[in-house]
Amino acid sequence: MSDTSGPSGGPPSDPERNRLTGRLTRTAKVGANLSGAGLTFAAQSLFGGDQGDEKIAKALAAALGKSKGPLMKVAQMLSTVPDLLPEKYAAEFAQLQAEAPAMGWPFVRRRMRAELGGDWQGRFADFGHEASHAASLGQVHAATLHDGRKVACKLQYPDMASAVESDVGQLKTVLGLFKRMDGSIDPTAMVEEITDRLREELDYAREAKHMELYARMLAEKDFVQVPEPVEELSTPRLLTMTWLTGQRLTAFEDAPQETRNHIAEMLFWTWWGPMNTYAVIHGDPHLGNYQVTGEGTGLNLLDFGCIRVFPPVFVEGVVDLYRALQKEDFDATYAAYEKWGFDGLSKELVEVLNIWARFIYGPLLDDRVRSVADGVTSGEYGRKEAFAVRKLLKEKGPVKIPREFVFMDRAAIGLGAAYLRLGAELNYCRLFEESLEGFSVEAVAKRQADALKAAGLN
Repeated sequence: MSDTSGPSGGPPSDPERNRLTGRLTRTAKVGANLSGAGLTFAAQSLFGGDQGDEKIAKALAAALGKSKGPLMKVAQMLSTVPDLLPEKYAAEFAQLQAEAPAMGWPFVRRRMRAELGGDWQGRFADFGHEASHAASLGQVHAATLHDGRKVACKLQYPDMASAVESDVGQLKTVLGLFKRMDGSIDPTAMVEEITDRLREELDYAREAKHMELYARMLAEKDFVQVPEPVEELSTPRLLTMTWLTGQRLTAFEDAPQETRNHIAEMLFWTWWGPMNTYAVIHGDPHLGNYQVTGEGTGLNLLDFGCIRVFPPVFVEGVVDLYRALQKEDFDATYAAYEKWGFDGLSKELVEVLNIWARFIYGPLLDDRVRSVADGVTSGEYGRKEAFAVRKLLKEKGPVKIPREFVFMDRAAIGLGAAYLRLGAELNYCRLFEESLEGFSVEAVAKRQADALKAAGLN
């Protein structure tokens, strides 16, 4: 059956390119949504109550959920960084990733027709009217092809190109709402990095190539599966891929310790393998992007919009800092930060950065079986270190964070959160050393160049 809401045939000219009217409309929409949260804030300021912060946080989360797009995505990012946001805000913003409101069938019909033409429904044996999953930039619908394959169709929300350009202009304002970074961190490069990654996330043709890249990088890891893109049913704003079925990671929180440890070890190789071998990371490691298969014997890796390809020398800096911390060689840590792209460093600033580095690298430096938190509750994980670092940077900083550091740090925290939820106990030091066998920056550069070329990526 064809969609008869308009003339059939090929997709029309692009009405959703980044344009001034789209940016202005977006700014007005976001402002209207956030104004409701502002009224909630004002009411709570007047009438108070023990639940004031929680109500404000819920109102802001609801406003961002209605706005969809980049601001919602940034809120999700901020929720993963220890002690950056008040606890209630972090908890509400984290829920945006798993419980984003979906758009209805009229949007779905418009999007599918725009991308595949008026006869789009005839290209599927079945297409689900209700979204299976909704996130910040798009939503997913289950469908079946005429050859019997079940697929996931990821549809991008309207006017996201304009939304990115509009929302980036408001990003510093959102950060300023919490006044948590003042005087400690120069966020200029962070905003630039987040902006570029968001622009990439809007290009579903690029995401399909990311899938091919990961399938290649993880080919020797037979425990992990990556969806396969269906090229003939994909466009820059519609990504059709094979449907993978598995259980949520959280379903295994009460599994036997051996099972939880095995899942954590698979997560380690799925993330650190591409990083140390190809200088590539999955930059969005929240729990929803992993599925467990075979009652704990396999993994599905999902969502390839936020993939960070690093200069190979950056990974060399990661390894150099690891070795320097092992040897407690201060000068070598200084050199490693410079290799990462930190500039204008002083001895005092390096000492502060080392507090955070010892926290991030802690499990990798400790040659024994342990949990990631090692006796610290998941709610407090990283908060003490983050508080100490921010306090000292206000005195001795600010420090300008290099672009490459932004998603590396966020991903490391996200991966640690998965280990914490599993209560995994592993010798992370031994695993990391194994991942570094035969490491050289030249070999990483060669493997990366070959893999990117094969996947059709620049």
